[in-house]
Amino acid sequence: MNTVDLAPIKELYVLWNPVYPFLTMHIEEIYGRRDGDILEMGPFCGALLSMQSKGIGDSFSIAAFPIGMGDFFRKEVDQHKIHGTVRIVESNTLLVGIPDCSINLVIFRGALFFPSLFKVDFSAIYRVLKENGIAMIGGGFGKYTPKEVIDAIGKRSRDLNLMIGKTEIITERLREDIRSGKIPGHAELVADGGLWVIIRK
Repeated sequence: MNTVDLAPIKELYVLWNPVYPFLTMHIEEIYGRRDGDILEMGPFCGALLSMQSKGIGDSFSIAAFPIGMGDFFRKEVDQHKIHGTVRIVESNTLLVGIPDCSINLVIFRGALFFPSLFKVDFSAIYRVLKENGIAMIGGGFGKYTPKEVIDAIGKRSRDLNLMIGKTEIITERLREDIRSGKIPGHAELVADGGLWVIIRK
């Protein structure tokens, strides 16, 4: 993997701090429960610590990539000290280090928008889900984030996303992937509060 400038990714994480509690409300609504083993993956984590602070979930893991984000998230976890622990795994889109059928909820924010950083491996995400597990793959502010919160960070967030390499998504191509079975499990595309592929095992 080529060296990635992590500075804008880290700034984006901090910038989105006001969003995570509202995004968590959206994720919890889709998840439909308050227990279970929760995994957030990739460089755009943040919702997981908010979920932990709200008492949603029994165990928490971050599959961190690209290289260098693991150390960043370890420092963030140390600062929070909410309850329980968060396991940090140096991983990749194949979810190396995450056992099969071990996760109730996978969150992969930014998954569809940064092809220069990674290519989503839907089969790997499906592999780690437990029976009746759910994966939320995509991005956006979530449907409960107030307009004033979005407006306050919107421009800088867009600038940072472009620096990182964000591209537009062709939603019809995603729908075709779902229809054709290229995305495993029961998958649906949700455009409320962003753009998300929801996979149910």
